[in-house]
Amino acid sequence: MPSPYRAIFAAPGTKGFTAAGLLGRMPLSMVGIGVLTMITELGGSYALAGGITATIALSAAAVGPQVSRLVDQHGQRRVLRPATLTAAAAVTGLLVAAANGWPSWTLFAFAVVAGCVPSVGSMVRARWTALFRDTPQLHTAYSFESIVDELCFIVGPPLAATLSAGWFPEAGPVVALVFLLTGVWWLTALTATEPEPHPHEEHTDRSSALRSPGLQVLVATFVATGAIFGSVDVATLAFAAEHGNKSLGGVFLAVWAFGSCLAGIVFGLLHFKGKAEPRWILGISAMAVSMIPLLLAGNLPFLAVALFVSGLAIAPTMITTMALIEAHVPHAKLTEGMTWISTGLAVGIALGSSVTGWVVDTAGAQTGYVVSVSAGVAAAAVAFAGYRRLTRPAQGEVPAIDGDGDSRAEQRGTDRVA
Repeated sequence: MPSPYRAIFAAPGTKGFTAAGLLGRMPLSMVGIGVLTMITELGGSYALAGGITATIALSAAAVGPQVSRLVDQHGQRRVLRPATLTAAAAVTGLLVAAANGWPSWTLFAFAVVAGCVPSVGSMVRARWTALFRDTPQLHTAYSFESIVDELCFIVGPPLAATLSAGWFPEAGPVVALVFLLTGVWWLTALTATEPEPHPHEEHTDRSSALRSPGLQVLVATFVATGAIFGSVDVATLAFAAEHGNKSLGGVFLAVWAFGSCLAGIVFGLLHFKGKAEPRWILGISAMAVSMIPLLLAGNLPFLAVALFVSGLAIAPTMITTMALIEAHVPHAKLTEGMTWISTGLAVGIALGSSVTGWVVDTAGAQTGYVVSVSAGVAAAAVAFAGYRRLTRPAQGEVPAIDGDGDSRAEQRGTDRVA
């Protein structure tokens, strides 16, 4: 491991919560693909499968920030365990309903409750922030977390698709549940690195972190970015199925994540000067442009190359986004702020996967990538439209870390009007 990454693990407890977070995040990449594969293996349409995964994502978008807000107030252990048990029970109900041919509405009902699954990645990033706030090591830690995210997406989709297609239809989601329960229980047992909670009585401002204009821009942009992810997931699985090997869809999604992982490793080793906002705009634009070659993929090898190249823009953009959150969200609401980014992605994934499922059923798999290109254009448009709000934090912003690791004083006030 390069020395900057090795250095962050010199802090006590970091190896433990990183390993637990890896297990707890695996469902992020496995549940969607696992449910898609399960539903289609059981005879359902891509539209139905996309609708169910969209419902899970939308539910997570609504419930996830509230769970994280409770975590900020009461601590990770007290909140994450009951939330995880509730989500696990709902997913179990979904699997039973699908396996026994229950009416479609029951699948959607269980999918709604399944959305209370906690954002484990946000919990781990909050621990890194508590350790390295206002230091150059925080950039490296965020970079490492993006690498872990991509490792999950390298391993998770092919594992879920292979299990559900090759063993039994429910196998992918079942294994994802095991990872979730194990990871959350392990993480919440590591109390030494758990960030200090901030109960209500410590604050006069009880408003949501989303009142920050800068965070609003980030979240809105990531709704469109999530639509990229959701559309590529569905279109790639359908493309592989049309070419005679559905299980390869998960492998190709892993190739996409592998490109992001490599870019994240390199990005974490770089020492940037200046503000992060221009790099963020560049990353969003690069993701948009990288969707175009997917429309030209006429065969599986070309698609694999196109996915790898498009993945190179993902991790650097995600890393920069997490750094920007610190400039627009107070410390007491950091977990909630990070979860709102995941919420934006979840909403976008829901929209992208559902629309692409309908497009694939009516016009074919390759046409599904039109949704990906459209989502990329939308992400870039929102990012440019909101750029001035992002570069003008409200009075009273907390200190944040620029790309060069220096503390920058951002002021925050109670007035959040742009």
